[in-house]
Amino acid sequence: MSEPEQGNGTPRSGVDDGAHRRLAPRPLHRPPVDPGQQAVFGRPQGVPGAFSPDRPNLNGHGPVQLAPPPPEALSTAFGRPRGDEGTRLQRPPVDLNGEPEVEPVFWEGKPAGDSWRDPGASAVIGPPAVTEQPDRGPQREPEPGPQLSVPELLFGRRVKPTALVLLMVAALLVGAGGGVVGWLLGRVGNPLTDGGVTLAEVKPGKERPVGSVAEIAQRVTPSVVSIEFKGASVAGVGSGVVIDGEGYVLTNDHVVAPAVQDTSAKLTVVFTDGKRAVAQVVGRDSKTDLAVIKVEVDNPTVLRFGDSDGLAVGDTVLAIGSPLSLSNTVTEGIVSALHRPVTAAGENGGPQVTYDAIQTDAAINPGNSGGALVDSSGALVGINSSIRTETGGSVGLGFAISGNYARKVSQALIRDGQVKHADMNVNVRSASAETAEGAQVQNVPEGGAADAAGIEEGDVITRVGDRMVRNAAELTVAVRDHEIGETVPVVLARQGRELTVQVTLRSD
Repeated sequence: MSEPEQGNGTPRSGVDDGAHRRLAPRPLHRPPVDPGQQAVFGRPQGVPGAFSPDRPNLNGHGPVQLAPPPPEALSTAFGRPRGDEGTRLQRPPVDLNGEPEVEPVFWEGKPAGDSWRDPGASAVIGPPAVTEQPDRGPQREPEPGPQLSVPELLFGRRVKPTALVLLMVAALLVGAGGGVVGWLLGRVGNPLTDGGVTLAEVKPGKERPVGSVAEIAQRVTPSVVSIEFKGASVAGVGSGVVIDGEGYVLTNDHVVAPAVQDTSAKLTVVFTDGKRAVAQVVGRDSKTDLAVIKVEVDNPTVLRFGDSDGLAVGDTVLAIGSPLSLSNTVTEGIVSALHRPVTAAGENGGPQVTYDAIQTDAAINPGNSGGALVDSSGALVGINSSIRTETGGSVGLGFAISGNYARKVSQALIRDGQVKHADMNVNVRSASAETAEGAQVQNVPEGGAADAAGIEEGDVITRVGDRMVRNAAELTVAVRDHEIGETVPVVLARQGRELTVQVTLRSD
């Protein structure tokens, strides 16, 4: 029988030789050492080991301190026999003849086929450790047992119905008692509360007399609309006033100007009830910042014009519009001043805007433009147009175009789509001197109304008709108060003398 071999060809030790005995391991084979390598890696001559006592300063710690010899009694009991220094402590067993003794295996039977007894045997996966069950024939399905009742499920056993009823009554009594105790403790904990209090309510509605701010706002607000314009590069919100049942809406020119200049923009009118309608521009007057648009609606609420010339400083007025996109906003104030000339730059390099304004301290903000300024009767007396501010918001200096002039311009725009203004055909600047204060003539175009009346360069105009002129803007609005072709007296100062000339106004 041949011996199994390992990967290096060496027979494995402890393999059965067939006679149930262990074989001794082969003798250790030491190959010869290369003298060159021994000279490099070997110990120096005369040094038998790494810890020889003749190697001073081993590892930098001085001479090796050897342990003292053991006591004589321990050496005699556990040491090697005297004179036998070469024998190892663990000696292999030998027989009586001195031959190495082979230990018999500790198992009997067939060690080669028993993987649990032979340490050198390979692992074998056996069948599962399940014994075969004897065939008992066909089995019946187990019948379901009796189901538990509710008392058995809750209490683990049967309970009499009387006991269940008593338990439920006891639980209700405990719950009711706990609620009563909690309610009493709550009342005692906060004596200031009273759960039974009922606050009184006034049944009749609040009376709003005719002429009150609430009554005027309720009546006027439906005729004031929001005007939205939105295009590829422009968007914004302004206000407007419905002035005719055919859907004509009066507003500021600077509200509709962005939508007119951008062909992609669309004007939309939004009423107080939420209805929306697309608007078309009827006419514009950029010199007075007024414009009229038209929407197709049925039976709109129309705001009637009042007499703005009948206003007095201190009269109550309401400003209605959509400031900062907040539609249907109503603010109250008074008339702060009348006939206040207002001048502003034109849109995109257009002509200068000049109009006769009503000054008010009613809050006016961006978005109010084109909205209504109404008096205490709810009549339209002005079109909110601009503010004077250093902060960008309302500081109580708002200006509205006078209602009488706005009515005149809007009628012309609805009738003709454009409007012409009376003009003296003269260029002036504001002047203030000891002798005169007014509009000083800078240039008199040849063939104009001023040239025909004999007005010369350097003259200071101080009055037009019945209206005093204190600056250049006031001269413009004073002239526009008259009709084209009308002859008006003009008072002027020339070389320290006051002169009155008759000027026949012409169209601008």
